[in-house]
Amino acid sequence: MPRILFLLLAACCLILPHSASAATAPPKDLSGWEWRWGDSPLDAAGRPTWRQDNAAEGWQEIGFPSNPPARSGQQHLWLRTTLPDGDWRDPVIYIYSIDLIAQFFLDGELLYQYGEFDDQGRGTFAGWPWHMIELPEGFAGKPLHVRVFSDYTDIGLWGEVKLMDRLDVLSMVVKRSLDDVIISAFSLLLALLAATFAAIGTQRRSLAAVALFSLAAGGMILAETQVSQLMLNQPLLWDGIAANGYFTLPVAMGLLLAHWLEGWPRRWMQRLWQLHLVYLVGALGGILSGLVSVSSTFPPFDLMLAMTLPLMLTLASWRVAHLGTEQRWIIVAFTLMAILLLLDMAVAHGLLGWRQVPVSLGLLAFSLAIVGISLWHYRNTQYQLARLNHQLEAQVKARTAELDLLVQKLEGYSYTDPLTGLKNRRYFDELMQHEATRADREGTPLSLVMIDLDHFKQINDRYGHEAGDSVLATIALLLQEHFRGADVVCRLGGEEFVALLPGATTQQAESRAAELVARARDVNLQHGNVRLPSITLSCGVATYPCHAPHPGELLGLADKALYQAKHQGRDRSTTWSTNAASPEG
Repeated sequence: MPRILFLLLAACCLILPHSASAATAPPKDLSGWEWRWGDSPLDAAGRPTWRQDNAAEGWQEIGFPSNPPARSGQQHLWLRTTLPDGDWRDPVIYIYSIDLIAQFFLDGELLYQYGEFDDQGRGTFAGWPWHMIELPEGFAGKPLHVRVFSDYTDIGLWGEVKLMDRLDVLSMVVKRSLDDVIISAFSLLLALLAATFAAIGTQRRSLAAVALFSLAAGGMILAETQVSQLMLNQPLLWDGIAANGYFTLPVAMGLLLAHWLEGWPRRWMQRLWQLHLVYLVGALGGILSGLVSVSSTFPPFDLMLAMTLPLMLTLASWRVAHLGTEQRWIIVAFTLMAILLLLDMAVAHGLLGWRQVPVSLGLLAFSLAIVGISLWHYRNTQYQLARLNHQLEAQVKARTAELDLLVQKLEGYSYTDPLTGLKNRRYFDELMQHEATRADREGTPLSLVMIDLDHFKQINDRYGHEAGDSVLATIALLLQEHFRGADVVCRLGGEEFVALLPGATTQQAESRAAELVARARDVNLQHGNVRLPSITLSCGVATYPCHAPHPGELLGLADKALYQAKHQGRDRSTTWSTNAASPEG
């Protein structure tokens, strides 16, 4: 970043006095171009003979030196024009980009070359930088011949070809790049912050997607700014960074949009970003291994993106009338970004006339929309959590006061099972009556889980009652550890236990019962030096008001559900339903 600021400051210092003097001719588009397909034969010195070809035969006029008609697989193109006269103090030819490599001959002499030509006049992709070709004195009126090779979809000079002063070129590059450099710096900073919060926060998936999108956008924007060439003159490196960011964008966009979607639109959005992820990995692997060039990876990706972007937009806006305000803002920002990306793609492939499409503004708008809505959700979540904590604290205080009164009422009685240390049947009956009254009065759920040890009689018969008591004590410890907080576990008698879960819904009770059954299978049973066989549990679940009009009926319903669990093979938890079988005798 300090290097960028230094370059911008230095360029501005050079530009301001130059602009004030106004002692140079304005930029001028090079016109009068002619073209011909094919490559020139070589003379005895190995130089192309067409570099001095001023005859009219074989040459055709063209408005701009790019993509002549009837290419039909041609990979060699020659262009020519005559340089005009003008009062430039330090004249240069400015070219926005070249597809793909070229040699420039002024009056038959090599003036500039980009890329390496082999004996067949072919070469490899060397990047898409902008070019500033110095002109010698007395260039006016002399012919300029350009030899071009391209195995890309485009061939020739691309974007802009102007004759202008060197300082005007630098001024133009800085002015064009300034906004994009600022947006890139903002995006990269946002990526760093999002990645940091993703590492330490709770919303890791959404923040990681924001970080990925911002990193891809920031890297692509910076790599495609013309000022990046002043920072580091490595065109292939910058094009590789741009390709990586460009190919990553739909992956990050899909991750972000899938986070806001539900149902089948979410599943299809996931498939789309996964498709782009496969292409990203394959393209980067091919580039790094040298199997393909950077330039060859863009056309198929553009074709794929032209199809998937509208699909992503359709999925994101599905049932738009039922979406919230924040989701609609995301769709608006995504639509703007998608339109700009498609316009830029159309310009790149010659479907629209050349212009600079502000893709960075679309990426910035989408980033700001995602970040703004994420911050709003975070703030709203924190507010709801604080409100919920306040309500829970009030409920805990009220329930604690009720339990204190109940404890005082039950003092003087023995409510503890001496073998297991759990509360006994008497305590359960009192507590059940109290919790049933409270649940009925407040309209809150009340769940009950009946628990029975499977084949417990076999333990007693084979190892004796002391071993059986040891098993009961071990299972009681498991129950005390598993049910916590407001849950109360009691021993009803023999190998039968009950857990009372105030405030628990059917789903919550089912979950706790299922987890208990699973944990029981792994309990090690020991009596003295004798290792006892493992034991399983069967559970029956019933909930007020889901299953019973009055909480007092829960015990009978849970007992029926327990019977159903036994009937179905034991080692399971069953919730009461009207289809549950009733015990026979």
